[in-house]
Amino acid sequence: MQTFSNINATQALEKLKQGNQLYVDSQFSIGDTSKEKRIQTYIKGQRPYAIIITCSDSRVIPESIFQAGIGDLFVIRVAGNVMDDHQLGSIEYAAGHLGCHLIVILGHTHCGAVDAAMNSNPDGYIKFITDEIKKAIGKETNERKACIKNVLHSKEIIEESLGIQKYEHDEGLQVISALYDIETGKVDFELEISNDF
Repeated sequence: MQTFSNINATQALEKLKQGNQLYVDSQFSIGDTSKEKRIQTYIKGQRPYAIIITCSDSRVIPESIFQAGIGDLFVIRVAGNVMDDHQLGSIEYAAGHLGCHLIVILGHTHCGAVDAAMNSNPDGYIKFITDEIKKAIGKETNERKACIKNVLHSKEIIEESLGIQKYEHDEGLQVISALYDIETGKVDFELEISNDF
């Protein structure tokens, strides 16, 4: 594995928290999307400081939520932020070849995929997504708790990967859970299930 000058997981998490606070407090995005940044990342390549696995929902925009610009985040999007071999391969690529030290599984409130898993029985390819979510949430009826359980399930799958375990041990990679509130814009990190909902 190559060595990179990327920041460590603790520093990456702090950058995400600071960026999210700027997002919550501001009226516009401040991530660097300048021509200079595009040219720099073209010439020198990408060095994202975090891997974000999130839902495809059009209301969830990680680069805005964390006030990040070009080359800052390696974003993997799939409805319901569910995990399969494709997502795991993308994570291993970003950790092993791009030097990312932080993986964030970012669920969100009022997730349509979670709602579909809780309240309907879709067919077609959607069923692959909702079946995975149903495994995660069981018979949960509280929407927020179901979203959190789904995120924690994806985190568990990621941490079961031997490749990810190696990066955690050898490189200090961290895997954390988070939930984005689509109404307030705030991200809660390091989720757990409680009876406070």
